[in-house]
Amino acid sequence: MEQTKRRIAILGSTGSIGTQTLNVISQHPDLFQVELLSAGSNAQLLIQQAKTYNPNAVVICNKDKYQEVKEALTPLDIKVFAGVESAGELAGASNIDMVVASMVGFSGLAPTIAAIKKGKAIALANKETLVAAGSIISKMSTEHNSPIIPVDSEHSAIFQCLQGEKAEIEKLLLTASGGPFFSLPIEKFNDITVEQALNHPNWKMGSKVTIDSATMMNKGLEIIEAAWLFNIPIDRVEVVIHPQSIIHSMVQFSDGSIKAQLGYPDMRVPIQYALSYPYRIKLDTPRLSFPDIEKLTFFAPDLTKYPCLAIAYEAFRKGGNIPCAVNAANEVAVAAFLNSEIKFVHIPQIIEKTIEKCNFVAAPSVEDIFATDKLSKAVAKEIVRQNL
Repeated sequence: MEQTKRRIAILGSTGSIGTQTLNVISQHPDLFQVELLSAGSNAQLLIQQAKTYNPNAVVICNKDKYQEVKEALTPLDIKVFAGVESAGELAGASNIDMVVASMVGFSGLAPTIAAIKKGKAIALANKETLVAAGSIISKMSTEHNSPIIPVDSEHSAIFQCLQGEKAEIEKLLLTASGGPFFSLPIEKFNDITVEQALNHPNWKMGSKVTIDSATMMNKGLEIIEAAWLFNIPIDRVEVVIHPQSIIHSMVQFSDGSIKAQLGYPDMRVPIQYALSYPYRIKLDTPRLSFPDIEKLTFFAPDLTKYPCLAIAYEAFRKGGNIPCAVNAANEVAVAAFLNSEIKFVHIPQIIEKTIEKCNFVAAPSVEDIFATDKLSKAVAKEIVRQNL
């Protein structure tokens, strides 16, 4: 790989993707330099990370935690800022080469937009950015020459499969683990507990993403993200349940050939590929041994068990600000489930009821997207409050 260090900003450094990004960087201190770390409210972990990686600056988005972080880092001469707006401003600074956008949920949109406007390379781990504002982000990325490299394992797999290809894409095949309830009869979905839903069989992720995996809304959001990332009609994006999570996704070309990217489940692989692209560098992952793999199985998703998948397809077809409303309602519904305010089966119901009350905007502006997010969350919260 080229000798010049890449200077990295991590938006959401204390989350699952952020901490694994730092793990990758720690293995290649000669190639990567942490310039900026931002976190939501986890002041203690942010302080610890700053002491370890010595960035130029840190941002704590929760302004109430500013003094705590400031006092801890003052002796180290690390600049400390507060607020989401600071994360966006600093990510666009001249000392940043690449921004890892890994803030959870809609909160990651504004800082990512700010970085794109400054022409930064974006390692995108926040799928909600493209779900809520796909048309805007795609156009903005082109206008400002800001490349978007996917970090989601499925989109990274597709991105890797497309390297060197000039052929027409016939179909994208997004693999899904099926989550913890793939084998659970639909009759038992009404009794699913938070603890059961957080017990993902293959991946270690944050609680919100883990619940999204259990409902398969995670895959629904990824369908929308894939359509924008690879500029392909959503009807040519297909979901295949693959419980082993060895094949991370596939591309079918116009001659019928299919390329797949394989490996043991480890998010550091797509993270590192985004950081080092177009190069591959060493990583301490377990190596795949084909003789040790008993079987690889594939199934079509059951849309009666996973209505969130159908909701996502339909939202993209409707277009405009509807995917943004879906994302907003899902955030509220997942939070309500995690707080034991609703049942697992209520999540898709809340999303559908929110869409029904959404004022449709065919060609939304950035302001429309923020307004839709705010209104849809308020509507969804009211639906939760009224017990559906």
